[in-house]
Amino acid sequence: MDQDLVVRVQEGDQRAFETLATADHPRLYRVAYSVLGDHALAQDVTQQALLDIWRKLRRLRDPAKYEGWTYRLLVRACYAEAKRRPKWTSNDDLLPADEPRAADAYGAAADRDQLERGFRHLSIDHRVVLALHHLLGMTPEEVAETLGISRWTVYSRLERATKAMRAALEADDRTVTATTERQEVLR
Repeated sequence: MDQDLVVRVQEGDQRAFETLATADHPRLYRVAYSVLGDHALAQDVTQQALLDIWRKLRRLRDPAKYEGWTYRLLVRACYAEAKRRPKWTSNDDLLPADEPRAADAYGAAADRDQLERGFRHLSIDHRVVLALHHLLGMTPEEVAETLGISRWTVYSRLERATKAMRAALEADDRTVTATTERQEVLR
């Protein structure tokens, strides 16, 4: 990130903020969508984060820490949105769960859908840590700094999230197997 651009925004340069917001929007949206699983909510949360960035940027002491700071604001907006709505929105009917897996585009989409279904079963704490660590490639230490938690908490959440995701995927596989077996019996 161009630190001079951040400094210009801190000094009130609206054009510099437009440039910054245009550059930041895709990366912030990608994280918001991975945490919330809904395009409209991710767009709302990203806009809220950009608004918070504009309002609070003057208080950022070290422009070199801008990127991590923006993720912190985005994650707070994701938590606030998650509290306002009951659960992850289900899109289970988009792809039938009993379709065969293949090494083609459809197979990749089915696998992605299965991962998304597994992700829905995780708490927001676990989704956030997985998104920051795996999607953005942050180290556990960087995740800890971004979220304002200890690195041991990050390690714990990563481990629990991985176990929960594995369990959800295995349960999904058992459901697919049982459905396929029932269909064969009915034939």
